[in-house]
Amino acid sequence: MSDIKNEYGWGASMGISLYDKIRQDMKSAMMKKDTAVRDAMRLIMGAFPSLTVAITLDSGKKTTRVKKPEEITDDDLLNIIRKFVKSEKTVLELKKETSSDYLELLNLYLPKQATSEEIERWIQDNVDFSKFNSPMQAMGKVMKHYGKLADGNEVKEILKNMVRS
Repeated sequence: MSDIKNEYGWGASMGISLYDKIRQDMKSAMMKKDTAVRDAMRLIMGAFPSLTVAITLDSGKKTTRVKKPEEITDDDLLNIIRKFVKSEKTVLELKKETSSDYLELLNLYLPKQATSEEIERWIQDNVDFSKFNSPMQAMGKVMKHYGKLADGNEVKEILKNMVRS
């Protein structure tokens, strides 16, 4: 798995779109006969047709069409990858496992998640609990700040623990 971490993955600072990086990694995995990476890239690319754009036909009827490759944004692809990550976490939970190579590979393409310590520090510095009836009401403010870079369940646990202490 260490080779994969060095070779595959994506970050916004790479100067390449996520779409192009996935296609590039797919090609590389096929040449190296790396079936695990190849299959993961195929799954992601197989979800591309689910990315659609609303259009209005000449008749006035509203419908959708599949996005062209140049219309696919990094956010579109990050949402697809997040769905696969969520699905894999559910499967692992049922198997009573914590991680898999597939999950680790998918995570290489997502922006780095905020750590519990970072979230807790931000809450301490920016949230005045006296303004809320219950600490859980601060959840909206925290999630608005972090967006998809924080797991909602993790934030909930942090808030619960901060109330207890």
